[in-house]
Amino acid sequence: MALTFAATPRTQVASFKKGPRGRAARRNLTGWAFAGPATLIVIGLSIFPAVWAFFISRAKWNGIAPATQVGWRNYQLLVKDPDMIAATKHTLLLTALFVPGSIILGIVIAIALNQKIRLIGFYRTCIFVPYVASAAATGILAGFVFNPQFGVANDVLRHLGLPQQQFLENPHQAIYIICLIALWGEVGFTTVIYLAALQDIPRDLVEAARMDGASPWRVFRHVTLPELRPVTVFAAIWQTITAMQLFDLIYTTTRGGPLNSTQTIVYYIYELAFQTQRLGYGAAAAYLLFIVTLLLSLLVIWYSRRRGSEVF
Repeated sequence: MALTFAATPRTQVASFKKGPRGRAARRNLTGWAFAGPATLIVIGLSIFPAVWAFFISRAKWNGIAPATQVGWRNYQLLVKDPDMIAATKHTLLLTALFVPGSIILGIVIAIALNQKIRLIGFYRTCIFVPYVASAAATGILAGFVFNPQFGVANDVLRHLGLPQQQFLENPHQAIYIICLIALWGEVGFTTVIYLAALQDIPRDLVEAARMDGASPWRVFRHVTLPELRPVTVFAAIWQTITAMQLFDLIYTTTRGGPLNSTQTIVYYIYELAFQTQRLGYGAAAAYLLFIVTLLLSLLVIWYSRRRGSEVF
């Protein structure tokens, strides 16, 4: 005689709690219980200021008196602002020099650090330490190194029999010195990610290419570089954002000088918002920078997907 038992609601709940779905639900609830408060704080400190800044960008406000709504007038003035145009040119020049330089140096140094040599851990640490140091400390140190009167750079040129330079005090040289300092501080980042990517390349591919008679250059050109393409896309986007948002290094070295030759967009936004108290105009400039950065990132992603290197 077969006995059948009807599942009571309490039995159903107990079986649900003990089943896979119940365990997954408990894990999700536990995870959100820990991450939820921090997530809310992060969203509140990022989304709310961004939305508020958009409303400020459509107003004329000095932070004290009541704001006056001006619509899109701030954005229209920015397009014709000669200082904004000059800061944009400086930022684009810095980006055009910094991004390819950091990628090329990162690949070269990563390949060198991927070899089996003595003290390799020490060399890798030395490359990464400048990236860990703050940009403010890097700028202060660079100010002493490139000082025209008693800097180490001019001392080296003097011993080599070369003419001394003004470096950060020369309007024609300052932006290039800023790029050099930024490369010294950021190349450790690209080196680390390329080093990790090199170690993930299957050895079978490299060995097969060598057995087929490929030279080291052909192995690098046809095996290594294609495998590094997704990392290169990520590095290009990340370093582009870094270059376009460069501020602390300029603040601690040139303050936008000499003769505004190193004034970038972010430093110009700082001057507008916190020195001249033109908060609405500065917020509009910040939103324009955000739009340009977003469009450049999307362009790089689109180009990489067209070439068949998915990274996102």
